[in-house]
Formats: sequence, structure tokens, C-alpha cells
Amino acid sequence: MSDLNALLHSRSFVELGARQRVAALLDRGSLRELLDPFARIKSPWLEAQGIVAQADDGVVVAKGSLGGRPAVVAAIEGNFQGGSLGEVGGAKIAGVLELAAEDNRNGIPTCAVLLLETGGVRLQEANLGLAAIAEVQAAIVELRQYQPVIGVVAGPVGCFGGMSIAAALCSHLLVTREARLGLNGPQVIEQEAGLDEYDSRDRPFIWSLTGGEQRFACGLVDAYVADDVVAIHDRLLAILEQPGEALPRSRQYARFLDLLGRYDAEPQADAAAVRALYQGDQA
Repeated sequence: MSDLNALLHSRSFVELGARQRVAALLDRGSLRELLDPFARIKSPWLEAQGIVAQADDGVVVAKGSLGGRPAVVAAIEGNFQGGSLGEVGGAKIAGVLELAAEDNRNGIPTCAVLLLETGGVRLQEANLGLAAIAEVQAAIVELRQYQPVIGVVAGPVGCFGGMSIAAALCSHLLVTREARLGLNGPQVIEQEAGLDEYDSRDRPFIWSLTGGEQRFACGLVDAYVADDVVAIHDRLLAILEQPGEALPRSRQYARFLDLLGRYDAEPQADAAAVRALYQGDQA
């Protein structure tokens, strides 16, 4: 099949909404959404700011099976409040991860997939949102003792803030070319450091440093996949078949601190210098 035919027959994962992404990954007929919109659970903090709250708070959580294996999936809707997480959405993700851990303690080997499209904490929920993200992080660490927790960053919203730390805690992390991953978003860096340091409108520059391809080349993510539903689904199944025994990134802190200590941050970083650092080419 030619590249053109492959493109015409592919189905974009990035273009799907959160609920559609969950349905696309789980085995047909196995999806059972938990706390769906009819449960009417939504943030109490948005209405005061004139923001129309969604009944699912921009987070879809479900149980089902993935390649016949018990699984939970949590997906953040990047089109609602920039995928930001607050008290309710964070609690839903932490809760479904804790449910999977409880399954494992009861002899049901349940894995987890996190579909991360988020700018981080929802600022108007402040400490409540930060506490919820901390609960998500703790739940990831607990569950990965039993079964893989696989993070997927697919779309241009990316994964930033406290949820980028959650992504780094995952057993495995997948990205697409369209994805971005970083601790601080471009607008935040520009606001704090100035336009000369970081121009958030310079899309090629931003993707060259925080895009999926660069993060994979630097070894900060485990897989670089095409924006295609089948490709992402198949890679998830391959990981579950052979999860490997790689040391979690959260336990490689000494290596990362050493890299940072050797890097000269005075000149503006570029993609080549960062890649050389992580690939061990820089003295």
C-alpha cells in the first residue's frame, strides 16, 4: 500500500474526542463508562466564573478489556478548559486507578491506560486541583507495582504541569508526532522568562524542543507512533504482551540530575544540543 493509500485508509486518533478515544482502544462491547455524564458529577467552582461546567468535568473513565485483558482507561478532553484538571476530574482518574489496584489485590490483573491531553492543574481550583493531581501520581505508583500503567500523549494540547510528572511516572509512555510534553507550557515560559527567551508563537521551535519526536529521541518516552487508531492500539497490545523490566524514570533521578548539572543553560537551547545531551554525545 502506498503512503497516500495508507493515509486515506488511516483513522486519526488525535481528531477523536476523549470518549471516542476510549471506545476506539477498548475491545468491542467491553466498554463500561464509570461516572458518565448522567451521574451529573461536575465541578462546583466553574459556575461562579461564568464557565458552563460539563457533567463529566472533561474526564472520561471506563472499565473494559484490552486484547482480552482487564483494563481501565482514563481520557482527558483537551477541548474543555484546555484539558486542565481540577478536583472532580483528578478524583475520577485517581479513583479508577485505585479501582484497578484493588482488582489486582483481588486477583484480577487489571492494567491502565491514561490518555493525557492537559495543560496541568485548573488554576481556578488552585490547591484542590494540585491535591487531585498528587492523588493521581500516587495512584500510578501504586498500580504499576502490579500491572503496567501506560500513558499516551497524542494531540497538540500536549501534557504539561503536574500531569507531565504523572506521565513520567507511568510504566510506559507513548507519543505521536503531534504531541508535546514538558513541565511548563510555552505561554507560561514566555510570561515568566520573556519573549526573547521563549516565543510561544514559534511553533517549529516549540515542537523541536518538546514535540513527540524529540522526546523519543532523548529517551524521555518509550514509543513514537503514528497518529493512527490501529497503530496506537497495536502498540498498547505489544507493550502488554512484553512489558519489559526497564527501571522507571522516577528512579533514574541521579542520571537526570547529572545531565542537568553538565548542561550549559546560558545560551538558548536548541533541539540538536538537547538531543546530544540525552544521547550521551556531549562531554
